[in-house]
Amino acid sequence: MSRILTVAADRPGAYPTIGAALLDAPDGAAVVIAAGTYAETMELNGRSITLRAEAGAEVVIDGSGADWPTIRAADGSLALHDLVVRSADNLTVSTERTALTLVGCTISGGSRPAVSVHAGPGLRIDKCTVSGAATGIIVEGAGGEITETVVRDMSGDGMVFALGADPAVSGGSVSGCGGRGVYVYQYSRPSLSDLEIANTGAEGIGVAHGSTPVIRRVSVHDTRGSAVTVGPGCGGTIEGLRPSNTAEPAVQIAAGATVEVIEASPLTAASSGPIDELLGHLDQMVGLPGVKAEVRALVDEIQVNEWRRTAGLSVGSVSHHLIFAGAPGTGKTTVARLYGKLLKALGVLPDGGFTEVSRRDLVGQYIGHTAEKTSQVFEKSLGGVLFIDEAYTLSRSAGSGGDFGQEAIDVLVKLMEDHRDEIAIIVAGYTVEMTDFLAANPGLGSRFSKTIEFENYSAEELLLITDRMVAGGDYLLDPAAGAPLTSYFDRIADSPNFGNAREARRLVEGMRKAQSQRLRLLGRMPTTTELRQLLPDDVQAAAGVS
Repeated sequence: MSRILTVAADRPGAYPTIGAALLDAPDGAAVVIAAGTYAETMELNGRSITLRAEAGAEVVIDGSGADWPTIRAADGSLALHDLVVRSADNLTVSTERTALTLVGCTISGGSRPAVSVHAGPGLRIDKCTVSGAATGIIVEGAGGEITETVVRDMSGDGMVFALGADPAVSGGSVSGCGGRGVYVYQYSRPSLSDLEIANTGAEGIGVAHGSTPVIRRVSVHDTRGSAVTVGPGCGGTIEGLRPSNTAEPAVQIAAGATVEVIEASPLTAASSGPIDELLGHLDQMVGLPGVKAEVRALVDEIQVNEWRRTAGLSVGSVSHHLIFAGAPGTGKTTVARLYGKLLKALGVLPDGGFTEVSRRDLVGQYIGHTAEKTSQVFEKSLGGVLFIDEAYTLSRSAGSGGDFGQEAIDVLVKLMEDHRDEIAIIVAGYTVEMTDFLAANPGLGSRFSKTIEFENYSAEELLLITDRMVAGGDYLLDPAAGAPLTSYFDRIADSPNFGNAREARRLVEGMRKAQSQRLRLLGRMPTTTELRQLLPDDVQAAAGVS
């Protein structure tokens, strides 16, 4: 049985302060605190401690006068029950690598975040109120759950999830924030359900940096920004969103994002259904005029065929398998995902799922292994799109006894014939090499209805892609940085690998790295503006200009 220690300044036999009790408390102990205000701070390293108010008591832990967090814990577990915890110019509750539980607590701060959780093994925040801080709750690299919790009156964002955080947030509300209600970035994947977000100075929910949240039945109203914004490279699901009195469009999805919208809200002012919405996403992509025209032509043909079928007219067989030819980084994967969703919206495929594979996912290491692997991938992809990147590598060593790529091609050809209306296969690769791929099996050419050529991006288009990447990462590009950016793309325009978005992505990562090194040398914590701003020097450092 865990030990219980009592804190009560006026009670004989009890500890006069929380700090005194903690000095004697063994791991696993519960410290029960009598009513009162305790002007204390505490740091717990490698400890497992529970702090709770006596039944019916109002207990305030006030660290307002300190220059460090009111409660800080590392490498252990900490549970707070029914406490009021305050801070002024520092963190209120801060944990690292600690299992944190907050139940029925009221947490308030000042110029720093109220609750900060970093790399914890587990998180539980239930029926708490978090208010009056720079940020309400920050969760980095941790999971767990946040239930029926109120976050309000923040000068910045309400809740922030970063570094792959994946907690489940359900019920409760976020309101009165100077920034966003919820910000999800750095590949985080929280689930947000039955949450109310209101009165924010920016968007209700912002998604960036490759994050994939699940947003279900969330009400967003009275926001200065859109209800939800999704940056490039992000995904996830938005289902049953209820926006009201937000900026237009209510859901703003950047080019390159693959978020699935169910029971969709107005994505654009001119939206007239899921097909138009998906084509709108295609139009928002930078460049690719020929690709966009080809995809629209395919959609038109499929739609007209369906109308003819409904009218009792004959309809010819149409293959939905495609070849995407062109260099890497020219948008082939993004368009393939959209194509799958379009086929679902048109009623051609049941689920519009997307499976991306390469040679190593199909080719085995011994006789019979390749057929097994290829068949498993194919069956998993039924009902959606199977995207085979660099498909030409399957035929590169055809004819050599030690290579099984040809076997994978032969298996695919047979499966495509047996399940011709149950899947769409897209093979991708360099234009010349894809010609060799088609020659690897006599039946391949007839299985693919069309080749769509993805041209390299121009310098102007790469500049626009860079701008979108910067904005999607919640950075601001200094106006003076435009000149060195344009100069860089003009300078590399004749290089062999020029013309794909990977160059823009590499440059943006270099700019972020240069900014980080610059800010570390300031000798102080940067302002929010400094944290967001990318300067011409950052561009030149990333571009290798001295």
